[in-house]
Amino acid sequence: MASSTIELLKEELPVKQESLVLSEEVKTGLVLVDIVNGFCTVGSGNLAPTQPDEQISGMVDESVKLARVFCEKKWPIFAFLDSHHPDIPEPPYPPHCIAGTNESKLVPALQWLENEPNATLRCKDCIDGFLGSIEKDGSNLFIDWVRNNQIKKILVVGICTDVCVLDFVCSTLSARNRGLLVPLEDVIVYSNGCATFDLPIHVANTMKDAIAHPQELMHHIGLYIAKGRGAKVVSEVSFSA
Repeated sequence: MASSTIELLKEELPVKQESLVLSEEVKTGLVLVDIVNGFCTVGSGNLAPTQPDEQISGMVDESVKLARVFCEKKWPIFAFLDSHHPDIPEPPYPPHCIAGTNESKLVPALQWLENEPNATLRCKDCIDGFLGSIEKDGSNLFIDWVRNNQIKKILVVGICTDVCVLDFVCSTLSARNRGLLVPLEDVIVYSNGCATFDLPIHVANTMKDAIAHPQELMHHIGLYIAKGRGAKVVSEVSFSA
């Protein structure tokens, strides 16, 4: 899609972004959505990038920086890892992030989180991490994480902006509005800490049942919808002294 067209659409669908300053005064949790090899590492599966991708690598870099600071401060982190049983498909997507494979593991730059005591890792077998947090007994691991840590804000990063990130954000906002996530107040999406995939129309036309997915536009639309549902969208994140 022509950059001029994308810029025109952004003007018609503006997303006002703020700067976020985090401090010890308000308990904040970091949520990492699907920063796994199967979505982020070149050549690592059906839904991984086929070549280096600037938006995705930038998202990984920003997420790693935030995770490092949260761990240094011993602030809570919740990381979703897309992980599917090989015999249970997830239409309309091809098989991806199969449980037990390298695809379903955190990217190398984040694998150290597996040994961090303040990080909770959750394998999920569906697009929406909120639903993927439901246990067999009906409890919800994400809800318990928010309540047990008395989290008032969550900062969300990951992939894909308009798919797994958006679905999780929308479900979390609905649950918050229903009083299921007390004391959670704000759901904040960090735009530079999110990314989506690129599927140009000329490539989509060569694939059965595929639809075009221009990366920059769909990233913007994901942010636009999240903000419309009540999330805050920020372009910068810093920490108070």
